[in-house]
Amino acid sequence: MIAEMAKDKAGAEKRCEEAYEKARQLQSKLNDVITFVNPKEQLEHLPEEGKMRGVPIALKDNVNTKGILTTAGSRILSSYVPIYDAEIVTRLKAAGAVCIAKASMDELAMGGTNLTCFTGPAHNPWDTRRMTGGSSGGSAALVSSGVVPMAIGSDTGDSIRKPAAFNGIVGVKPTYGRISRYGIIPYSSSLDHVGYFTRSIEDACLSLEVLAGRDDRDMTSSNRPVEEYTKNLNSDMHGMKIAVIANVIDNVSNPETVKIFNQRMEELKARGAQVDVYQFDENLMKAILPTYFIIANCEATSNHSNLDGIRFGVREDGADMKEIMTNSRTRGFGPLIRRRFVIGSYGLFEENQERLFRKAQKVRRLIVEAMDDCLKEYDAIVAPASGDIAPLIDEKKDQDQLSDDYLIAENYMAMGNFSGYPSMTVPMGFYDGCPLGMNITCRAWEEETMFNIGKAMEEITGYKDLHAEVK
Repeated sequence: MIAEMAKDKAGAEKRCEEAYEKARQLQSKLNDVITFVNPKEQLEHLPEEGKMRGVPIALKDNVNTKGILTTAGSRILSSYVPIYDAEIVTRLKAAGAVCIAKASMDELAMGGTNLTCFTGPAHNPWDTRRMTGGSSGGSAALVSSGVVPMAIGSDTGDSIRKPAAFNGIVGVKPTYGRISRYGIIPYSSSLDHVGYFTRSIEDACLSLEVLAGRDDRDMTSSNRPVEEYTKNLNSDMHGMKIAVIANVIDNVSNPETVKIFNQRMEELKARGAQVDVYQFDENLMKAILPTYFIIANCEATSNHSNLDGIRFGVREDGADMKEIMTNSRTRGFGPLIRRRFVIGSYGLFEENQERLFRKAQKVRRLIVEAMDDCLKEYDAIVAPASGDIAPLIDEKKDQDQLSDDYLIAENYMAMGNFSGYPSMTVPMGFYDGCPLGMNITCRAWEEETMFNIGKAMEEITGYKDLHAEVK
């Protein structure tokens, strides 16, 4: 779809204006946009050629955009207008992409619901009573509702891949360092990945070709050459070895999810793939979420220490500097963020670092080593991206966060952030009118293998360019 749009130079203006107007029309139902960006000025400065020339896109609101409000979904940044563009914005502009919206997100990208944004919750296009998932839920909803064919997200634990499952679209987290993070408001520096949403594997390949590459302003970005992912796409599964995570399957809450997933695995076998059930150490699987929680929140506490109302952020009144900082952070952050900063600060206390933070780093290494052992034998690790469809926003459900279905089935995808390996969610079926997703994780820099498996699944399901009609 994106390639065809880019070739249609005459239709660029109409296409982008229609996307902008559709986003505005759906806002009352989806609430998936924080700031609308009129495409008119961008259309006047389009390059003559480009892989995304005249293609409307959306950016998660933690992506810095020069002269355009960038809030990261937090009240404390509700007046922040950057003076520079993130590297990915520069690359998208060079390719001819046109941003029409800064999308809703969980506050400071901390969360998996998209219910904590200071502008209110984002709603799922397939059923507006349901959540989009987070933290990149607004971007996912804009793609899922057919407003834009591609939107940028960020993924620290599963913040692209879980919303992709809930919204029935493709969600890509490439290898750590594949895409520059310069100009992205951070959450956790060792876990953060820039990624994106599309409605087809071809568009996912093309998007990575545009976004990937070395950036000297991000020292974690790789010098590795960018492959021709679109040209190399091949859905032949003969010789492909796939490991299904038994621990996830055993703890999925909805039996229909397992039924659909198993059916898809049989169809991959019929196309030539070897599909085996693989058992990870159960204790390591249960340790993924607490390990993630310690590392992510300790790093976030450090990263956001400048949001104090003095150096940065909305300032609240106070009798002295200490009171100003206390008032600014108390009123500027939502309750979930404040709790996470308390946990992060506790973990960073000198007397706690070895007992908590360093220990979590060691457990992270054990989990990655277990993944490596699996990927020595298999080309990919797969499992349902979530145990069920998107939860209802108003559902008062006290989920046991120490249960195996929560610890393992709903949070295992942080493995991809611990390792930095490429990981992608694709739609695999529907239950009760809402989509379910399958996650694919491969070895570092093997995005091509990941895309090939995703393409095979797309051909099996017929879910290319799947989008919701918002009711």
